[in-house]
Amino acid sequence: MALFAFLLNYPWEFLQAPLFRGMAAAPHWEGVVLCTRAALGDAVLAVVAFWGVAAVAGTRRWILHPSALQVVGFVGVGLVITLALERLATGPLGLWEYAEAMPVLPLLGAGLAPALQWILLPPLVAWFVRRQLT
Repeated sequence: MALFAFLLNYPWEFLQAPLFRGMAAAPHWEGVVLCTRAALGDAVLAVVAFWGVAAVAGTRRWILHPSALQVVGFVGVGLVITLALERLATGPLGLWEYAEAMPVLPLLGAGLAPALQWILLPPLVAWFVRRQLT
């Protein structure tokens, strides 16, 4: 789970980097380190979401034959955590800022790119994990 989540999120982090203030002008190595940390965080979130669904399903083998509800749960857990972290990081914690190019979700104050990341990539992660295990 963590490996596939990292491998799918890593290029996403580089692609969305221009949507974060200062990333386009950051020194190369600094950008690589920041994107690597972000992708590692995404991998941890995927593992947390996986175990959240496993706790509800009563088995970690749910990934072998996931129901639509389990996939929605997997996506949902990661999405909720991501939206909360984005809001905190761009708000009270001041860890990063969005560039003008980042569309921001109304009411939530979180960027669209991180939200789409957690809508589009987790089903692919689940598919790769299931495919690898069967």
